[in-house]
Amino acid sequence: MITDERPREPPGDRRQPARPASSTVYKPSLEEAGGGPGRLRPWRLSHLGMNFSDLHEDPETAVAARALDQMLRDRFFAHLQAFYDNRSSYPREWQEVTGGSEFILHITPAELRALDEQITELLRSYSDRLEDPAKRPPGSLPVEVLLFGYPLRPPGKAAAT
Repeated sequence: MITDERPREPPGDRRQPARPASSTVYKPSLEEAGGGPGRLRPWRLSHLGMNFSDLHEDPETAVAARALDQMLRDRFFAHLQAFYDNRSSYPREWQEVTGGSEFILHITPAELRALDEQITELLRSYSDRLEDPAKRPPGSLPVEVLLFGYPLRPPGKAAAT
């Protein structure tokens, strides 16, 4: 009998917390999960979330990063639309707590970075439930939380009156 003993590929992480630009495109942090027969070694993400930027010196890398960003946004918004298409099929308690929030803030880039870090820290406090189903409370469901922060106009351009 022939068995496939190739190492398992790590699962992808679909969540993208709003993050300020950094110098990496996407770099999952992996660690061995232990166990596995022969050369099979299960892997797990040791760091959940994603952070990438299209700010790169290499034009080809920047183009690829912009394409990845667009693909992810399309996927996120498709998930959102699918939920809204079926929202009425969810129990009322889920309908009452789901939806969107929108805020307009007058803040600096440093303040936006700090806000992002605070929100990300809060969201990561629930990440242990991804790896350990025993930590999930009864009635919980996987919930995708999307955060986007962006200026409404370029710097130096006056607001419309």
